[in-house]
Order: sequence, then C-alpha cells, then structure tokens
Amino acid sequence: MTDTVNAHPDTARIRERVVHVIAARTLYDESHLRPESHFEADLGIDSVILESVLVSVREHFGLPAALPTGPTTVGELVDAVAAALAGPGDDRPAPVAPAAAAAGSAPTAGDTAAGDAGADDPVTEAVVAAAMRQTQYQRHQLDLDADLEGELGVDSVVLTSVVAEATERLGLTGAAPDVAGATTLRALADALRGFVAAPPATAPATGPEGSEGSDPGRSGTSRAPGADGWDHRSMKDFTEQRDADLFAKTRSFAGYLRSREKDRLYWYGMPLHSQCGNRAVIFDELEGRKREFLMFASNNYLGLANHPSVIEAVVDATRTFGATHTGSRFIGGTNMLHKELERRLAAFKQRPACIVYPGGYSANLGAISALVKSYDTLVVDRLNHMSIVDGARLSGAVRKIYRHNDMADLERILSRSAAEGTGGRLIVADGVFSMHGDVCDLPEIVRLAKEYDARVMIDDAHATGVLGVRGSGTAEHFGLKGEVDLELGTMSKALAGMGGFVVGEEEVVEYLRYYSNSYVFAANIPAGVAAGLIASIDVIESEPERLKRLWTNIGTLRDRLLDAGFDLEHSESAILPIVIGDERRAMEMGRAVRARGLFCQTVVYPGVPLGDARLRVSVTCEHTPRDLELAAEIFVDAARETGVLPGTP
Repeated sequence: MTDTVNAHPDTARIRERVVHVIAARTLYDESHLRPESHFEADLGIDSVILESVLVSVREHFGLPAALPTGPTTVGELVDAVAAALAGPGDDRPAPVAPAAAAAGSAPTAGDTAAGDAGADDPVTEAVVAAAMRQTQYQRHQLDLDADLEGELGVDSVVLTSVVAEATERLGLTGAAPDVAGATTLRALADALRGFVAAPPATAPATGPEGSEGSDPGRSGTSRAPGADGWDHRSMKDFTEQRDADLFAKTRSFAGYLRSREKDRLYWYGMPLHSQCGNRAVIFDELEGRKREFLMFASNNYLGLANHPSVIEAVVDATRTFGATHTGSRFIGGTNMLHKELERRLAAFKQRPACIVYPGGYSANLGAISALVKSYDTLVVDRLNHMSIVDGARLSGAVRKIYRHNDMADLERILSRSAAEGTGGRLIVADGVFSMHGDVCDLPEIVRLAKEYDARVMIDDAHATGVLGVRGSGTAEHFGLKGEVDLELGTMSKALAGMGGFVVGEEEVVEYLRYYSNSYVFAANIPAGVAAGLIASIDVIESEPERLKRLWTNIGTLRDRLLDAGFDLEHSESAILPIVIGDERRAMEMGRAVRARGLFCQTVVYPGVPLGDARLRVSVTCEHTPRDLELAAEIFVDAARETGVLPGTP
C-alpha cells in the first residue's frame, strides 16, 4: 500500500506526511516547512488556507474527528496529528491509517502510487515533487499511470511548469526537454530520464538582447534564430525562466517582443481613436499614424456600444450618481441601478435571481471558488476560458479535464468520480468557445450531470446576445431553460458594458453574495455602466432585427470563407476562426491582412496551444454587405500572399 507504515510510526514519519500535505496545499518546497515555521508569520498561510490544510491532513491520516484549530506552527500540527492517532490514554503514536485516494477512497494493494514508486528513483521523485507543487495534489493522489488531463487535470500550461521544475530539481541545463506525447507522470519521468543519462549540450547563459544572469536551460530561451533567420521561440519560452533577479525574465521577453514588433507581427494593444463599429480609426504605434480599418476584432456583436439610447443612459446616470462608487456592494457600493440590473438580467435569462460582479473574469473566479472546495471535483472542457482555469486553481479542487466536446470522455470522468464517492461535482463549460467559435454539447452535458449527480455551470460570455431566439444564450438555444444550474456571462461583449453576472436559484445566488471574494471585497461597476446595460437589454428586446441581421452576416461571411478553402473548424457562432496552425505563418497572414486595411485578432500561444495558431474573426450586425465582401477578398489575398492558400494574390 502506498503510505502504510509500521504499527508504531515515529513522529518523524508523521511529520514527513504532514509536510507533504502542506506542500501540496500551499506550493511551498518541503525544505521550507520546518517544525518552527509559523503558519501566518513565516508561511503566509491564513485561516482559510489553514482550514483546507487541516481537512486534507485529517483525510490523509483517516482521522475520525476534526483536528483542533489551535496549531500555529508545523510542529504543533504534527503533535496534534500524533496525539489524534495515539488516542486517549496512549502516549505513543498509533498506526497511521491508509491515505485516502484522490477523491477520498482508500487505495487498494494493487494501486501504483507515486509515494513508493519514486522513492528509489530520483527522476520519478523529481517529477512527483514538481507535480505536487504545481497541482496542489498530495503525494498519494498522484498515480504515476493516471492520465495527466482526464484524471489529474494537468493542462499544457501546468505541464510546462511541472517540466521546468523537474528539470530544475534534476540539475538539467540546455534547451528545455521535449516531452511531447507524455500523457502520464511515468511517461514524463521516462522522457526526462533520457536527458539525465545524456544531457544535451548547453548554450551560453544569456537570453535575448544579451540579458545576463538567466539560465536558458530553465527558461527555454536558448533557441537562437534558425538558419532561415526566424526566431522560433514563442511566449511559452518565457513562462518559467528562473533567476535570483525576479525581473530577469522581463528583460529576456522584452528583447523577443521588440523583435516581433519590429517585424510588425505583434500588433497588440493599439489604441482606438474612434467608436468601434464596422470600421474604426486606430493609431498605428509602429508607423506613428492613424489608420482606418475594417473592424473584425470587436465583440460588439449587436452594435449596442454605439447605440444612442445606451450612450444617453450612461451619460444621464453618471451625471445623477457620479463617476463611480467608493465601496463594495456590502459597504456603500450598491446603487438602485445595480438592483434593477440584476432584476433585468434574471428576467432576460429567465432565471429566479442574479448576482453582478465587477467583471466576467471575477465572476468565474468568485463563483467557482465559493462553491467548489478541495474535497470536491471540478470537471472542465479542455478549451474553457482561462478565467475558469484560474477559478479552479483558486478553489483548490480536484480538477478533471475532458477532451473538447467529447461526451464519452466526460462520462468516463464522471463515472469514475461518482464511484469514488466523496465531495460534490461541478461541470463547467463555455457556451461558445472563444477561440474556436463552436458551441458546447449542452444536451449531453445536462443528461450526464443528472445521471451522475453533478451540477452544471455554463459560461455564456460569447453566447449572451448571440444564441437563442431572444439572444439569451446557450440554454435557450438548446431549449434547456431551467435545466442548467448556473449561467454565467460577461457584459463587456454583446451587452456593451462592463461587469459579469451569474443567474440561478435564489438561495445559490445569495450564497455567492456572501462567499464570493471577488464580489464581497471588490468595488462594483459604476452606476452609469449599470444604466447603460439596462438600456442595452431594452434595445435587445425591442429591436430583435439586430440579432437576425447578425446571423445573416455570420452566414454570408462564413460561406465565403469556406468556399475559398479556409478551415473554420466547427464554428456555430459570431466567432469565425481561420485555422492556420503554424505560429509564424499565422502572424505573417495577420500582418498581410492589416496591411490591406482589415483588423482581426491574430491568436497565438497562450491564447491557443502551440501548433494551433489562427486568425479570429468577429462578425457584428453592423457589418454591411460590402464590408463582408471586401473582408473575404482581403482574407483570400493575404492567405495567398503568405502561402496559407495556394495561388498568388
């Protein structure tokens, strides 16, 4: 068995296990967790995190009762565990119960856990230790043969951090090891073992622009331009650069960024000098002049950001209530317009209650972390928005990732989780996937959630105002109103404002008001913004032709692009992805498109995984037939110029 010890283990063995748990919950290196380390003063572990640690320790040792909340140091917690194991009237430590598995069930004798398997293998031990720090799993939860995504919830971003830390622990230098294809911790250890046996040649310890003090083997910044003169690095190469100077990575990235901007490949953050409609005036900072573009990078799907009624409502409310508030919703930050906005959003979504957050990102962070805890399971689509990923990390829950829109994989994960039988389960998926434009398989998600006793939250950021006969989102689109537990959305897209919201049953919404930190401890949207959002809902309900025109435009441009031979994946929304794959070619096509006077998003890592680069085209109801015709011509000409499509422009 993975963690069974002698009948009377000594305190040192108990301490080792306690330290494992604390390290998994806090991401501290175990060497920092000394017996005298004070939870707050030395480790920054507040009462909320400590409570999670205590619960995990209790589960790990199989203790029948809760641990006391008094321990203030690592040593005191170890003593408390030893006393609890000894029981009344016995001053010796009692046998340590087998540790619970990832979801609380005891492992069997046939389990292969990382705790034993890595004990005599430094490579496996390094991988396991890195995985513990980067995922918050305890050692006994890391089965070496568990699928990294589907069973452990380790996505490509987290895996990058695990590999970087493991190579650091193993003292590897040179270019970051290629671990493509490693789907388990055992496979990852096997991939790294080859580098330990035959380390690759090291490169000079300087990054771009000759930055000193950085280790290219750890940062991945050692890849110099190839024979073709192209710098083959991506933003991924700067995420794990380690240096005693915290800002070393910024100098390395600055050189890379300047080279990309010099070649006019990175064109992010250029300022608007006009309203953002079907056309927009943008100041090209690289050329030092204003330029008018056909605008296909806006989420203003229904054109409400420029609607006179919306603008007038914002202005009038700002004059009446002032520029902003000076407190959270609980402390002087609630305006009558916030109450009205929540009422209107609940009615628009046809749900009993609504809570408004400062932003869509904070809505995901707040709702997920409030409802899901370390003993629960969060089941997420592989292509979900980063705010859902960060909400999962903040919650500390066990995260399971199912393959994109693969309902068989979702059922496999739910079945296994239900069999383990501990904690609740929340399935979270985007309604419309923001970089792909396709729609989640909501009917199957709802069916499986009912079968396996899980709850469902759908992020309707790009579906609100777009999907459904009334534009109320994914649930309406599939005729499943009232079947989705929580519908989340942002108001910075079709609703033409700022903020985020969650709608659902009243008792759930009220719970979120008191337990979502991103709501309780944050100032709310200004009254003027709330008034504009109410006006936007008025326009959506009174001018349904805007939604019809949007879908006419979507169909027109989609057909033109498909006829030209572009890969649009399975888009069913206002987002049309022109999939290219190669990052260099995608950036070059984006540059060619801009040179012809059209602006759309060039999406590379981390917006999409490496090898999946694309242009992201957003259609609105404000585009004219001539705009759509001209856009199709520009995309075709730019694609032929850059080799994305055959032929010459």
